[in-house]
Amino acid sequence: MSDARSIATIDLTALRHNASRLARAAGGAELMAVVKANGYGHGAVPCAQAALDGGAGSLAVASVEEAEELRLGGVSARILIMSPLAGAGFDRALAAGCEVVVGDDAGVRGMAAAAGPGRPARVHVEVDTGMGRLGVAPDGAMALAEAADAAGCEVVGLMTHFATADERVGPEAGFMMEQLVRFRQLVPAFRDRFPGAQVHASNSAATLRDPDAAFDMVRCGIALYGCSPFGGDPSDDDLIPVMHWTSRLAQVKPFTSRMSAGYGRTWRAARGTWVGIIPVGYADGFSRDLSNNDEVLVGGRRVPVVGTVSMDLVAVDLGPEAVERGGEEVVIIGRQGDERITADEIARRRGSISYEVTCAVSPRVARVHQG
Repeated sequence: MSDARSIATIDLTALRHNASRLARAAGGAELMAVVKANGYGHGAVPCAQAALDGGAGSLAVASVEEAEELRLGGVSARILIMSPLAGAGFDRALAAGCEVVVGDDAGVRGMAAAAGPGRPARVHVEVDTGMGRLGVAPDGAMALAEAADAAGCEVVGLMTHFATADERVGPEAGFMMEQLVRFRQLVPAFRDRFPGAQVHASNSAATLRDPDAAFDMVRCGIALYGCSPFGGDPSDDDLIPVMHWTSRLAQVKPFTSRMSAGYGRTWRAARGTWVGIIPVGYADGFSRDLSNNDEVLVGGRRVPVVGTVSMDLVAVDLGPEAVERGGEEVVIIGRQGDERITADEIARRRGSISYEVTCAVSPRVARVHQG
C-alpha cells in the first residue's frame, strides 16, 4: 500500500472489454462512449482512449470544459456535447471541433452565431419523447431541424433519451416502447431530409435490452465502467467492473462491550471485539448514508461498517477473533479473495444507483490507471 489515504485503481483492460461487449450488442450501430463527469469518476482522458481502443467510434460529454479536457489530453475523436451551452460556450465548443445537441431555438441561434470559416456548427436535434427534460416536442422536431439548417448549421443527428430503459420489469417497463414508437415516427422524414445524419436513442440499458432500438448509434456510459444499468450483477451482462477502490487499516484497537465508535454513538459494541479505523469518509465519496449500513473486505472476508461515517474516517468491526494488524488492505469496491463488493451493491444499500457511487469518489482519492 502506498502512502495515499485510498486509491481507486482503474482497470483499462476491463473497460476495453466492456466497450467491445457494447459494440457487439449495438450490432452495426456506432458506439458513442459517454465519458462525462470525469468518466463517471474513473478519469475522462484515459477512459476515453481505452473506450476508443475497445471499439467506440466517438465520445460524449456534458460540458464544453469536459470536451476541452479531452482535447488537451490528446483525444482527437469526434465529441458530442449533450448539455445546453450559453454565452461563450458555443464559441469554445466549435473551437474544440465539437458537435452539440440542440433542443430549442436558443441553441440553434447560439450555434449559428458561433459558426464561421473552418468552424462548422454541427448539431444533433434532441426530441423529448417522454423524458420530460431537454428537447423539442415531437411535432416540432422537423421545424427545429429546418430552422437550424436555414441558419447555417449542419444537422448531423436526431436523438432522444429513454426514461425507463433500465426497468426490464415493473409498471414503467413498457414506457420505453412508447417513447420508441413516438421517435420512430419521426425517422423516415428526417432521413429523407437529412440523409447523412445519424439517428440515435439508446443508452447502456437500451443497448443491452433491445438491439432493435440501436438505429445508427448508441450512447453508452455506465456499462462501459462495468456497472449494471439495471442495478443487478454486472456479470449478468458480461460486464467487468473497472474501479477497484482500496484503503488500509490506519489503526486497530480493542473494544469492550458497550464501547461506542463515531459521532452520536450510533453503534456500541455488543461484546468484546476489535475495531479498525479506515482513513476515508464522506469527503472521499464514502457516503454518510452507509453509516451502520455497509461492508468492506479485510483479509478476504466481509466486515461491517459501524458507527457514523465522518468526513475523513470510517470504523469497521473486525470481530473478537481479530488481531491488531494496522496497515492491512481494505477493499471498498472490488474483489479480495473470493469476495467481491460492487458499486451496484453499495448503491442498493443507499437506495441510489451505481452512477452516483462512482461519480462521488472525490478527487482526493488517487486514481491509478492500469492496463
